[in-house]
Amino acid sequence: MKQITPFLIAILMSATTAQAECYADYKAKRDNPLNLHYGVAQVSGACTKANAKVQVEPRIAVDGWELLNIVSVFDESELDERSDSAGAYFLRY
Repeated sequence: MKQITPFLIAILMSATTAQAECYADYKAKRDNPLNLHYGVAQVSGACTKANAKVQVEPRIAVDGWELLNIVSVFDESELDERSDSAGAYFLRY
């Protein structure tokens, strides 16, 4: 039993720290006058478009933006390449 307990603890610890960072890029609009923006936001939990939509939509709505779509979800390795395109909306929400 003494050998099993440290083994189980190690498995549990690795499972909780192994979750990768998740990000979503999205398109949004605001009317009167029409404004569009492309942005990148960090997402917690499942790294899916559906989960990203649930999280990003209310964040951007605070400033009057309407989510048009989640373009994609990706991990940290693809984050830097989107920085310039997102500009002021890079990790803003």
